[in-house]
Amino acid sequence: MTTEKRDYYDILDLDRNSTQEDIKKSFRKHALKYHPDRNKEKDAPEKFKEINEAYQVLSDPEKRSIYDQYGHAGISSNFGKGFEGFGGFGDIFDAFFGGSSSDSRSSKGRDLEFVVSISFEEAAFGTEKELDIKRREKCLVCKGARAEPGTEITSCTSCSGTGQVTRAQRTVFGQFQQITTCATCNGIGRTVVSPCKHCVGKGTESVNRRIKIPIPAGIDNGSRIRMESEGEPGSNGGPIGDLYVLIKVLKHQFFEREHNDVLISLDVNIVTAALGGTVVVPTLDGEYDLEIPQGSQSGRMIRLKSYGVPYLGRRGKRGDQIITLYIMTPTKLNMKQKKILKDFGDELGVEGVNDIDNDIIDRMKGAFKGR
Repeated sequence: MTTEKRDYYDILDLDRNSTQEDIKKSFRKHALKYHPDRNKEKDAPEKFKEINEAYQVLSDPEKRSIYDQYGHAGISSNFGKGFEGFGGFGDIFDAFFGGSSSDSRSSKGRDLEFVVSISFEEAAFGTEKELDIKRREKCLVCKGARAEPGTEITSCTSCSGTGQVTRAQRTVFGQFQQITTCATCNGIGRTVVSPCKHCVGKGTESVNRRIKIPIPAGIDNGSRIRMESEGEPGSNGGPIGDLYVLIKVLKHQFFEREHNDVLISLDVNIVTAALGGTVVVPTLDGEYDLEIPQGSQSGRMIRLKSYGVPYLGRRGKRGDQIITLYIMTPTKLNMKQKKILKDFGDELGVEGVNDIDNDIIDRMKGAFKGR
């Protein structure tokens, strides 16, 4: 039996807005708790493996972004064969607590999220929207350096320009080297003598941008589009964040959507329902002359093949339009109409529907025309 994979954030007791520092702290806590050398419970090795898998994804900005958008299906790496990139349980501890070769000073920029409203037809056939946003970008004057152009940027004396401070830490597993962010330079490794006047030494400034959002045909309400590198700048050379666009599809006057099928209700008068006829119905492609079969009852469904919403990413394939008939019984009748219906009822009761006098049928059509 296949066991459903747990959410990586749940494994490390994190929320989706957790920072890289939060992820590292939580990993350290859980790794210590479930390390097989310390925890002798039967399921400890499996839990430790699960913790490592979650950390490998969430600590990598690119893998984390893919996971946030597509879940486990978006992660192509096969973690089920052990700790790829680590020789065993000891190696991951050495790499984590003893320091790694990656530059922990850089971090991905903040992701942005906005809501865009589109019509039912735009969701069906696709469109392009323009979105006005305010975001932070690299300062145009200092180019993100935080210093006034032409002034000196010195190496931090506390960390010798590394942005990290290493200190020994004794634990139940022995002595480990713990690497922390330098408090003097906040991990940058450089000290600004004369901050940029334009951005007040922040290295970024707030700007207004108009972004074009391509919306594919077949998109559904609640879908999220990722615009890569359209977020805010990363720190210390880290990658730019992404822009996420949440799609809100407005309600339509006639149509409803069920997967890729378009649903519509159609009122039909009793004469057309009984004798059959042609009525005009709206579709996504314009008006359609619909043939109502003779003897149609309320609740009958008529399917128009390939008149529905296109399938997302599948060129040429569309759902259907499903029309549900509702027979309308007239509530206000004049004397002539009442007499015709009475004659019709008498005729129907005696001889049956197939033998009704044609004169009565013609009179009904004329009397109830348009109802």
